[in-house]
Amino acid sequence: MTMITTTTAEEREAILGAVREYAETELAPFSGERDEKHLFPRESLHRGGELGLGGIYVREENGGTGLSRVDTVAIFEELAKGDPAVASYISIHNMVAWIIDTYGDDAQQSRWLPELTAMDGFGSYCLTEPGAGSDAAAIATSAVRDGDEFVLTGVKQFISGAGEAAVYVVMARTGDAGSGARGVSAFLVPGDAEGLSFGALEKKMGWHAQPTRQVIFDGVRVPASAMLGDEGTGFAIAMSALNGGRLNIAACSLGGAQWALDRAVQYVHERVAFGEPLAEKQSILFAVADMRTELQAARLMVRDGAQAVDEKAPDATMRCAMAKRFATDAGFDVANRALQLHGGYGYLQDYGIEKVVRDLRVHQILEGTNEIMRLIVGREMLRPAGSASMRSVASEPVRSAS
Repeated sequence: MTMITTTTAEEREAILGAVREYAETELAPFSGERDEKHLFPRESLHRGGELGLGGIYVREENGGTGLSRVDTVAIFEELAKGDPAVASYISIHNMVAWIIDTYGDDAQQSRWLPELTAMDGFGSYCLTEPGAGSDAAAIATSAVRDGDEFVLTGVKQFISGAGEAAVYVVMARTGDAGSGARGVSAFLVPGDAEGLSFGALEKKMGWHAQPTRQVIFDGVRVPASAMLGDEGTGFAIAMSALNGGRLNIAACSLGGAQWALDRAVQYVHERVAFGEPLAEKQSILFAVADMRTELQAARLMVRDGAQAVDEKAPDATMRCAMAKRFATDAGFDVANRALQLHGGYGYLQDYGIEKVVRDLRVHQILEGTNEIMRLIVGREMLRPAGSASMRSVASEPVRSAS
């Protein structure tokens, strides 16, 4: 099945209807089992590739669906209603595909994009290291030139899809230690490269349906042609991908929280306490009203950030940071309150609410912690009058769990 790529109101609804059907048939029914058994859904992801979910905003000429970021965030919200953990991995995969579509040369695009857009193979994004989180410009993984090759040595931390990916977008230092962000370059490393290995599966609070491991580079050799873009531009490439990543993860928070809220509304209608349904109690009415209001406010902020990216607005980075911070905080809070409304039943795995709470908690950390989002917004607000309207994206620190 090929996803529609135009975005009239009617066609947009057709797109979301197809995604909703996929989420309801391929994700939601298996969400609990995948969480309990830590199963990575390879076959379901491949079927998502047939739908067009492997390259949602990759250009059509490169096999993607070429959709806008406004359409993209609506898609991720629907996916997350089926399973936030799987939806979040699809976001990371799409970041990798977009990076190659945007910065790759013809040979790199031809090599990797057909496989990635079809989700016959998966992508991983390697930025964070054990000693470089929010200060990602301090990465130490090195890429040393040796004739027509680069030799990569170092360790990446918290990498989603590690051990499953066909290709890793790796940020490594080609400049000296004092060169900061300007000394970082980006490389495409195949998943079967000699010297590439992986740490043990991390034991995580949530996101059990996607593997998270260290990625270890022990003298991994790649041809010089594996470099993405120019030498020294890797950090800027990494940061440019994070606007979309932040919006996607914010949308995943919306979808997971909306699912939890819908279940809470259903539950309070069914549950009787002190002789009347919970839904008749004013405190419950106020609670669900606040939850719905906060999600709608967050949804509008996410759409605003997506529109800023689509329009290449000069303040897009700030608007994406605001949306990410607000929506991931609101999403976790709403899901947590939905658990509270279920009482003791919300704490049971059978109801699925506790899984969503666990999955959404990490959204406040990855793609830049919410503290870093405040830093980005605060710097912009306090910049001297007359200075550039937005700080360089490459100058912003970030914490990435992907």
